[in-house]
Amino acid sequence: MPLNVVMLGPPGAGKGTQATRLTRLWGIPHISTGAILRDAIKAGTPLGRQVQAIIERGALIDDATITRIVCERVSAPDAARGFLLDGFPRTVTQAQSLDAFMHDRGDLVIVEIALSEDEVLHRLASRMICSECGANAQDDREVRTCHDCGGRLVPRADDREQVVRERLNVYRRETAPLVDYYSARATYCRVDGASMVDDVSAAIVRSVSACTGERSASKD
Repeated sequence: MPLNVVMLGPPGAGKGTQATRLTRLWGIPHISTGAILRDAIKAGTPLGRQVQAIIERGALIDDATITRIVCERVSAPDAARGFLLDGFPRTVTQAQSLDAFMHDRGDLVIVEIALSEDEVLHRLASRMICSECGANAQDDREVRTCHDCGGRLVPRADDREQVVRERLNVYRRETAPLVDYYSARATYCRVDGASMVDDVSAAIVRSVSACTGERSASKD
């Protein structure tokens, strides 16, 4: 059976870091809405210009647009064994659309990485991103170049405190209700995102294993 994982959590919870680690373990693609949209921004497409303006104010892309983009990506051949969604769904409306799309495509495993707002602000104050490929920097603060492509690391435009606080407001208003939407499911699990990165990874693997059994084992 496919392993279809949805990663939830506030900005700065470590969803992208964990997704990169876990998709290597499970042999499924990491589908990041942030990466998809950054590619559009970098290409300078009309969608990219629209998305850039929205992101820089700390708002979210409209449900219909982002749902269409994600469902097209999930339908790609490399997602036949499953996928890990990072950054989608962000609203209950998006979640309902995803449920409808996933009918007969396998269950969704929901992983919530919990983190306090104080910890979110602390983490994002020092977060860096590659100016070339858009990858998040690793935890080593002494490194000034990207571990993937060697590009220069710069502060994220959407990590300024004012923007972060607005993103948290949006998260509380629109995204946090997803916990209520998903939490009654047998395939929902919650882990402490304030732990060390390795500990968070291990907790996710244990929780997903408990939900799905053999489907969460590493690829052959």
